[in-house]
Amino acid sequence: MRVIEARWGRLHNLGMAVVAIALAAVALANLARGAQGAPVGTGDPRFMLYLLLAAAMAYYAWLGLNRFGNRAPQVTIDRYGIVLGFGRDRRLAWHDIEWVRLRRLGVRPTLQIGLVPEAFVIANLRLSLWSLDDGLRPIRGVPSAVAVRDNGLDTRATTMLDAIKAFRPNLVRP
Repeated sequence: MRVIEARWGRLHNLGMAVVAIALAAVALANLARGAQGAPVGTGDPRFMLYLLLAAAMAYYAWLGLNRFGNRAPQVTIDRYGIVLGFGRDRRLAWHDIEWVRLRRLGVRPTLQIGLVPEAFVIANLRLSLWSLDDGLRPIRGVPSAVAVRDNGLDTRATTMLDAIKAFRPNLVRP
């Protein structure tokens, strides 16, 4: 049984940053040169939409570059349990985990981890339904569980599930 560490994928996050910078540049260039269909000035209501688009793309460029440089493990699965990074750095011991399963969120598989309610409260994972770029999400209808998205990581959710099966096969649920 070997330790699995999932880090931010360098190519994915650099690609996200490059595309975001290009889209922000296109939005600002259209604003600056007054391209056909672009808002003419600050009196045009579409002007704020272009600025908002540029700001959102600048945020995703910053996020991609930040994740590109971050080589700390975001998920670690070892004989002691699971460590969740994503800015939280919490260890979930095996005895605090009730079940683990793989579900699809859209087209991507997502690793779902059900915790003992007391351990979930103590972990204080600060989950939010509104954070679209967070690797940890709450699961609707399951109060003490967390979904780990592999989007942007260098290790797929299926590989993480296989590592959990190697350490604690009794936790895996269909």
